[in-house]
Amino acid sequence: MTFRLPSGGHVDRDTLLQFTFDGRVLNGHPGDTLASALLANGVHQVARSVKLGRPRGIMAAGVEEPNAVVQLEKPFPEPMQTATTVELYDGLVARSLSGQGRLATEPDPARYDAKHLHCDVLVVGAGPAGLVAARTAARAGARVVLVDDQPEPGGSLLGSNEYLDLKPAIEWARAIADELRATPDVEVLDRTTAFGAYDDGFVLAVQHRTSGAARQRVWRIRAQQTVLATGAHERPIVFPDNDRPGILLANSARTYLHRYGVVPGRRAVVFTMDDSAYAAAIDLADAGVEIPLVADVRPAAPENWAAACAERGIEVRAGAAVTGTEGTERVTGVRVADELIPCDTLLVSGGWTPAVHLFSQQRGPLRYEPALGAYLPDGDLPTARVAGSANGTFDFAGCVREGREAVAGAPEENPLPVSDARPRELAPAVEWQIPGAESDVDTRFVDLQRDATVSDVLRATGAGLTSLEHVKRYTTIGTAHDQGKTSGMLAAGITAEALGVDLADRRPTTYRPPYTPVAFAALAGRNRGELHDPVRVTALHSWHVEHGAEFENVGQWKRPWYYPQPGEDMDAAVRRECLSARTDVAMMDGSTLGKIDVQGPDAAEFLDMLYTNLMSTLKVGRIRYGVMCGVDGMVIDDGTVIRVAEDRFLVTTTTGNAAMVLDWMEEWLQTEWPHLRVFATSVTEHWATVALVGPRSREILAGLAPELDVSNNAFGFMAWRDAEVAGIAARVCRISFSGELAYEINVPSWYGLALWEALAAQGITPYGTETMHVLRAEKGYPIIGQDTDGTVTPQDLGMSWAVSKKKADFLGKRSFSRSENLRPDRKQFVGLLPADPTVLLPEGAQIIETAHVPKPPVRMLGHVTSSYPSAALGRTFALALVRSGRERIGETLYVPVGDEVVPVTVTESVLYDKEGTRRDG
Repeated sequence: MTFRLPSGGHVDRDTLLQFTFDGRVLNGHPGDTLASALLANGVHQVARSVKLGRPRGIMAAGVEEPNAVVQLEKPFPEPMQTATTVELYDGLVARSLSGQGRLATEPDPARYDAKHLHCDVLVVGAGPAGLVAARTAARAGARVVLVDDQPEPGGSLLGSNEYLDLKPAIEWARAIADELRATPDVEVLDRTTAFGAYDDGFVLAVQHRTSGAARQRVWRIRAQQTVLATGAHERPIVFPDNDRPGILLANSARTYLHRYGVVPGRRAVVFTMDDSAYAAAIDLADAGVEIPLVADVRPAAPENWAAACAERGIEVRAGAAVTGTEGTERVTGVRVADELIPCDTLLVSGGWTPAVHLFSQQRGPLRYEPALGAYLPDGDLPTARVAGSANGTFDFAGCVREGREAVAGAPEENPLPVSDARPRELAPAVEWQIPGAESDVDTRFVDLQRDATVSDVLRATGAGLTSLEHVKRYTTIGTAHDQGKTSGMLAAGITAEALGVDLADRRPTTYRPPYTPVAFAALAGRNRGELHDPVRVTALHSWHVEHGAEFENVGQWKRPWYYPQPGEDMDAAVRRECLSARTDVAMMDGSTLGKIDVQGPDAAEFLDMLYTNLMSTLKVGRIRYGVMCGVDGMVIDDGTVIRVAEDRFLVTTTTGNAAMVLDWMEEWLQTEWPHLRVFATSVTEHWATVALVGPRSREILAGLAPELDVSNNAFGFMAWRDAEVAGIAARVCRISFSGELAYEINVPSWYGLALWEALAAQGITPYGTETMHVLRAEKGYPIIGQDTDGTVTPQDLGMSWAVSKKKADFLGKRSFSRSENLRPDRKQFVGLLPADPTVLLPEGAQIIETAHVPKPPVRMLGHVTSSYPSAALGRTFALALVRSGRERIGETLYVPVGDEVVPVTVTESVLYDKEGTRRDG
């Protein structure tokens, strides 16, 4: 069955589009929405309700649609899309939803972007008021931006057959739009929805594009003045069984007729509280739809409209109401009083609710207007004015006048043509629901998308809730994708009735962005994948890839994790790498360590305040390990400080904390110590760093840097020297994070690969971060962020030696004297040896006192922070934070692992080479 008229509408009849809905292949035309094409093909049930599973049909023609939410499958998977706002295109595949949608499982192939735009006047809405406002501003020489969510300007005129001076009103709208597009400094953005309005004239809008590389674009618009001509939404009426497919808003049915050439059915009853529904009845009757009855709840019908209906054989019954509907998959009849009137369509109009969402988002005050049964803007904002139907003005002349007056300082213009449309004759009735039997309260739907009924509202008020905001949350009314556009005022009115209060005394619910749903992909724009979270690689990355390294993500960096050889798994590869570092020589890419150049006359004083230990006494050519604490005394980072000159230091940080530490430095320099003459600059990417580790590292370095004296006497631990290594100018540091004889060779990053290849030519084993973790853990060196959790002090880590007793002050010092930080049962850093040397404890596992897990709650003594198998120790081991840990050394504690409880012995944190003799070879 087809419901497309042979002529009429704005669709292109010469081109046929094929689409699929619920497996059925159907036809439509360019200019259709999915909703209009479905109606044209006789498809009315398009979804089922979210909670009750009741059949639901298309009710509206725009963003206010509460029912027709579908799943788009091709070409771009999108869940929960409103069929009334999806433009039809060839090959579209969609399906109805029974409640919730389904997120796409494949990556979105579409592209999204964003643009910034500045203007003098932003006009939101291209109906009569918005068009006149934009033209008035443009003729005054202002930079103008006009945004509208439709493919062409016109607003309500697109869905009507109104005339101006004997010409279709839509031609008047198109003439203004053409003038605007031809005017310099005017931007007309169609298919663009303003979804968020903020302070100081900032508005966010999303544009659905039909051409260009980007599928959607977010516009970030900053305007000196905003004109909100956002129109109004027709309200449904609450009555028993008001949710069946075939029940439409009257003006939406008129829109489908005039814009798409589609009639929603063959026999329609009209139920109204407002004059506007009569236009729909007359237009549909003229299009061949049988209209047996217009039921108007008002005690008298508007005379002129009633006369026009009589000319067409339409009965108008004043003081009448629809009290129920019949049908299963679609309306088959409506009850008016005791009479059942057969029909396949019911058109309803409960009045109009101005779309004040953007005004409210800017904290614009609202007032209740009893004559309209709606909240209206209560005055203007410094950067925003409201015009037209959004301001409660529904006649054409009034909308035009307000559009012109909304532009501040605009010159007077000649009067515009007079509309031939019939004016409103009677004030609308303001009634929120049609009473029915007591058993009908569960079928009188207030919010169709949420399946919320009158009974839900009554339960909320019966529970003592009096605030509209609280009722909204109790019932979920207005929280679906439509944001209560058709249900919000109904819920407010029914709540007021139940409480016996005046809506004028009630604060309306707060409108929040977005006005319509916006895809996360559109908000992200191009900031996806590497553009959202950049992947950082070192200058040596290509070599690691070529040699089969497995990588792990450390912060944003791709770091070599281990280098498996044929037949090796991770454990075997790490074991081999560890043995090379302990018995021979190995090398690691350490370029990702954070490096911050700190210089200035007060640099030494500044670092003294940042670190727990003293840095100002460090001599040029020397290095010192340092611990950095927050103001609460908890460790936030550690690293080395190299004194390059009297007024210059190079600070290293952990890889993941480099940005945080630089930010920490700048915060104190800019807000607390602005008197200090210090500059801090990140130079992480400027240096490539190679750690050369193992008993043969001195031999290898001596061969590559013959002019450098690498003896212990000339080049001691925690010293640095400038030298040529493999012919490359380098800074060599005697630093060890493994406990072995080791050097860190630093060269400008563009020479990093050449240095690494020169070392690799010596047959040196490369190792990755997993081996690094094993080596440092065997020596009890903590990693900040893994072995600490924001509640650990240097003393807890056994690093009291790193806390200066000479300095008058430093960050965190006062916190060390707090009673909480002096508690004897604080968690302390220790080692753990499982009784079974083959058992690997899970990192994060709890540590308890008993061999049998008691019933909850279980007293937790601490947790495992690091755990590895060790080739050097010939067994597994772990590091942990344990309450009073150092006092428990030698004790047996227990770690639940799956269904078993593993006994462990508490040891000192240093498990390998406790005397430190290997550090000097």
